[in-house]
Amino acid sequence: MTKHLEHTQKTKELIDGLKTVCSNYGLANTGYEYKIITEVFLYKFLNDKFLHEARNANKKLKDSKNIEADIQSMTDNDYEYMLEKIGERSAKLKKTHFISYLFNKQNEKDFSITFDTTLTEIAATNIKIFSVSTIGGERIPLFEELSENIREKNERSPFCKAIINKLVAFSFEPVFEEKYDFFSTIFEYLIKDYNKDSGQYAEYYTPPAVAKIMARILVPKETKNVLLYDPAAGSGSLLLSLAHQIGEDKCTIYSQDISQKSSEFLRLNLILNNLVHSLHNVIKGNTLTNPFHVNDAKDDLKKFDYIVSNPPFKTDFSDDRETLASDIHKKRFFAGVPSVPAKKKESMAIYQLFIQHIMYSLDKKGKAAVVVPTGFCTEKAAIGLGIRKKLVDNNWLHAVVQMPSNIFATTGTNVSVLFFDKGKKNNTAILVDASKLGTKVKDGKNQKTLLSAEDENKIIDTINNYETVENFSIVVENEKIKTRNYSFSAGQFFETTIEYSEIT
Repeated sequence: MTKHLEHTQKTKELIDGLKTVCSNYGLANTGYEYKIITEVFLYKFLNDKFLHEARNANKKLKDSKNIEADIQSMTDNDYEYMLEKIGERSAKLKKTHFISYLFNKQNEKDFSITFDTTLTEIAATNIKIFSVSTIGGERIPLFEELSENIREKNERSPFCKAIINKLVAFSFEPVFEEKYDFFSTIFEYLIKDYNKDSGQYAEYYTPPAVAKIMARILVPKETKNVLLYDPAAGSGSLLLSLAHQIGEDKCTIYSQDISQKSSEFLRLNLILNNLVHSLHNVIKGNTLTNPFHVNDAKDDLKKFDYIVSNPPFKTDFSDDRETLASDIHKKRFFAGVPSVPAKKKESMAIYQLFIQHIMYSLDKKGKAAVVVPTGFCTEKAAIGLGIRKKLVDNNWLHAVVQMPSNIFATTGTNVSVLFFDKGKKNNTAILVDASKLGTKVKDGKNQKTLLSAEDENKIIDTINNYETVENFSIVVENEKIKTRNYSFSAGQFFETTIEYSEIT
């Protein structure tokens, strides 16, 4: 077993162990479980990351066999000097914040209070850098008092002891050089049970294959010092894939999402993937009614170099409908705002507003990739048609990919990915029908389609090389798209082939 696989397996065993502890104390499948699992995992990560950075900051600790004991023996002055050298590469921890310190205190009275105090002190000490914010400016701290989720007070200390004993089993230190490829897998495993559809906006997790395709088509060559944005960020899988494609040190991430749970997942994702410098740009709030990110002059929305998004497709936003349709938002929602259906309010096509918001938020040479229901590509209703018309008439449409059915196991809706490029020079777009690619597998009660590496590369290379492949892709001039009622469906542009056979 390679080191990579060994560390992956041990990390998954830690996550499973934490879930077992929650189950043993009656917290399985409750709203508290995800907070406990993610916050304890993050505490473990920050503890080990600090030790890793301490080795780099202090030569005496470089090859230490018992680094936590050696740190405890340091003078206060030496410790403070080491904290300064570590800087913002890690959360700041006091000597009493280490897992080993808590492990040695676990048999003392009221251990749960010691455990909770440790977490809340770490959160308070690092509030400026490691918090995410609401639209109103309130900071959401890293940690809360986790033992409070256990109702029986006499069970709280045993619960915290069980947690601590899971955390000392192994160290993350060897994996800090692995970055995205390691932690994207771990993050997906960590949140897989907690990223279900819920709340006003469904929290979708975009499959890694789709995220990779979007990133590699958006960024086919090197770039740097760019701003990335997702107005419905969810857990951040699209942003992280794009940042990895560009280079984590060459971009800054901005995001907004109405869900607090999603914002917390995104924070965890950024910390795991060396993007702490973007944490203060993570905003919890309603993007459509109150977009947070504005330009320096504060007279318009901020414009971004790259935007990726898998917005919720349908939800009831009838309470906000009149606000969104008012004159103050007319410039942004140029094609209009969906009406409130008489019977099925939850079927309101909210994704159409997100597409318009993305078009408005894109810089003059910016690029975007957005997941949409495939029906959007041909619908005749005024809003969908108006959006497609503007993309083609302004020569912004770069590519459209129709994905296989069930590429998202959580939704039966067929999806496509739209690619915009405001700096596009040619007057054509490439349309791809990838609906026949992939292998169908069972995923619990659902059926899911998995794309192979060859499938992914076929889509990416076809678009990046602007290739026409029979019954798969076609390069179409804008004028021809206009004659087909601005259809984005590749199949409507394929030539019909007639096969002749001799008959007697």
